[in-house]
Amino acid sequence: MTTATEGPDGSGASAGGGPRILADTSALAAGVADPEQRGAVWRLAEPTRHLDANVVAVPPHASIDPHVGPDEDVLWHVVAGGGMLATDDGDVELAPGAVVWLPRRSHRSVTAGPEGLRYLSVHRRKSGLQIGPRPD
Repeated sequence: MTTATEGPDGSGASAGGGPRILADTSALAAGVADPEQRGAVWRLAEPTRHLDANVVAVPPHASIDPHVGPDEDVLWHVVAGGGMLATDDGDVELAPGAVVWLPRRSHRSVTAGPEGLRYLSVHRRKSGLQIGPRPD
């Protein structure tokens, strides 16, 4: 997996605070049919970011089980492959170029098609776990 703070050679050459290209989605799309690649294949890793973003790989014919999404809205951009997003409102076909809005706490599951599926997921950054006083 690569992160946004790594340069193309993995050296960290792109790290810094200014605007820059973080990833090439055509390169991230290249391995869409690889059955060995699953989960996040790229992740935004800037420590001061307000967003979280990653590219998720779902192998051919694999699925993400039904679940309730997080407490924030999520935006997906399908970069390669295809599949089906099942929601309470019906099925949504996923194809390259599709931009999908997933409202917070929406019920969903995903099944990749025969070519697999890769999508960029973007949402507000979740705060990390913190140790604090015990609630009353």
